[in-house]
Amino acid sequence: MEIKLANERAFVITERVTWEQAKERAWDKKGDAFGTFSKFLLRPRGEEIQITYMEKRYEPFWHIACHTRYEYQRNRRYNVPVSGSEVKRVTINDLSFGVDQTGSPHIAFTGTEHCLEDTTKEIFIHGITGQEMPELKSYLQYAMTQITDITQFAPENAMVVPPEQRASFLVRNLLGTMMKAVQADKILEESVEIQNLDLYYSPIYAFEYNWAAKSKTAVTEFNGLTGELRANGKAMRLQLGKVLNRDLLFDVGAETVSLFVPGGGIAVKIVQNLTSKS
Repeated sequence: MEIKLANERAFVITERVTWEQAKERAWDKKGDAFGTFSKFLLRPRGEEIQITYMEKRYEPFWHIACHTRYEYQRNRRYNVPVSGSEVKRVTINDLSFGVDQTGSPHIAFTGTEHCLEDTTKEIFIHGITGQEMPELKSYLQYAMTQITDITQFAPENAMVVPPEQRASFLVRNLLGTMMKAVQADKILEESVEIQNLDLYYSPIYAFEYNWAAKSKTAVTEFNGLTGELRANGKAMRLQLGKVLNRDLLFDVGAETVSLFVPGGGIAVKIVQNLTSKS
């Protein structure tokens, strides 16, 4: 079996909503920050609600794609019913088969099945919650820049949130759903390829509101790509310029895939350098 691991890459997606635009929206939407009940029943005056904290952060998500190909042959015995008990022999392509009268009359012969299983699966995983979110695929349409050195990724006046899941954990989970043992008499090809192993960072703006008269606080988030507003958000208050550890994030190696491959004599090709996005 041959197992190939893709180049590990990291990208930052360029915000489409600027800091100033986000601040303007946050001020315009401060009446919505405490929910519909407060807005229409308690009717806060604009000057009663103040923005007490704001942050821009980059949140991670993973895109991992795997392709498996199994081509093999296996011998199978076929039992084919005949039209009635009066049939004693059947000739197919000059080969003669006697009819077995045990049970329902039938002929039996052995054939070779030529099998091919070719499967590709991709996953998009939120880097903080670990939740699979296929909708994150739409983020790949936006402009982005490759991060050549993840340990130096520290955007000005923004915080970088490290992912909670390592690449090896996610790759093992994906391989566990795709690798399989095939029933074969002859294996012609058996290969597994991790085609994408990419970490993306997308921009989020968060604003914390204080309604002093009611002793209430609330956080609203704005998606820096779609402009979508999300109430009941969170302010992470992480340390600015926090350094990411590349070896902890991109920790996929031969031991990652060997857990799912029985036996020895496995060719594993590992490429660990970050390269340009194709």
